[in-house]
Amino acid sequence: MKNIGIIKENFDLAHKLIKLFNAKQLNVVELPLYNSVQIESLVLSAAKEIEMGGQQAVIEYSRNTKADQIMIIEERAKQYKTEINFGGKLIKISLPENEDTVDWILELTSQMLASEELVMANDIRSRELLALAKKVALTNVTVFINGPTGTGKEIISNYIHNNSSRSEAPFVAVNCAAIPENMLEAILFGHEKGSFTGASQANKGIFRAADGGTLLLDEISEMPLSLQSKLLRVLQERKVTPIGGSKDVEVDVRVVATTNRDMIAEIKKGSFREDLYYRLNVFPLRTLALSDRPDDILPISAALLKKHANKEESLPLLTKRALDVLREHTWPGNVRELENVLQRAMVICNENTITENDIMIDNSILSTEKSLADRIQSGNMVATA
Repeated sequence: MKNIGIIKENFDLAHKLIKLFNAKQLNVVELPLYNSVQIESLVLSAAKEIEMGGQQAVIEYSRNTKADQIMIIEERAKQYKTEINFGGKLIKISLPENEDTVDWILELTSQMLASEELVMANDIRSRELLALAKKVALTNVTVFINGPTGTGKEIISNYIHNNSSRSEAPFVAVNCAAIPENMLEAILFGHEKGSFTGASQANKGIFRAADGGTLLLDEISEMPLSLQSKLLRVLQERKVTPIGGSKDVEVDVRVVATTNRDMIAEIKKGSFREDLYYRLNVFPLRTLALSDRPDDILPISAALLKKHANKEESLPLLTKRALDVLREHTWPGNVRELENVLQRAMVICNENTITENDIMIDNSILSTEKSLADRIQSGNMVATA
């Protein structure tokens, strides 16, 4: 886990940052009292930077602590701004004295320092799910994740892999709904050269590609019945037989399956094998709709804006009133709908600040287009070709 060193002197926000980092399970080291501990990131105020003698002195200090990343935060600045230099090695953030934006900026700060494996969750129900997923990750049992589309089932699958003893081995994902039936068997189990038309060379398949690691079977409910019996055999015997092959090949794979369907209903319809379901459903997990975990709106929004922002520009500022609008929506499209709304807001906002007027949540494509057209005509947005 990443160690973040914070110099608390001349740093009013240090206490809030430490509290947030601890909530996100980031290791915080208070400097310089414990400066013998190796840290990966160094955080200090701009006032402390001046006291130490400037940027070069801070860089020398970070070298002594072996930190490879520095974040300097200017408090009570005239305006909000972020600067990312040297490929993220040096981050500067200017914070205006505005209580309405503190939570948003602190969230951005934590995400800029956290490792990519960190799952962005503040809601108590999401944290409970992550705690359970982390516990099951320590075992080798098969996991079945059920939940609505766009609620992070693949993210939880990655989280399980990253917290398991298999984390250094491959994580391979296949969407069972996106691959034609006549290709899925070869992709899963592999094939020998010449085993069917177009098989100009052998392919080991994703089960063997994931050997030693984790295999995600996304949307498993879409798998054809003809393949379900073959998958059941692989799960039972831990062996695959490539198409056209005569020998079984042993595989050591942790399987995680996901679906957005009611599997009991699928079994009753005859579209999914009951014996395969119980083979997969060793440890069930369920992701929640975004509307059931409103406290996740803040960290997910920060992660999405960070993902889509131009790396050479300042990250957008989301005002409190804009955030309130996001929290009040029911999000039938879950995180994917939220992502669309935020990308739209990034395009139409002014001065890199997303206000409540930039949050366009509509029930139809036509109403969205009308809202955008109204913005252009009113002069609040410049239309470009």
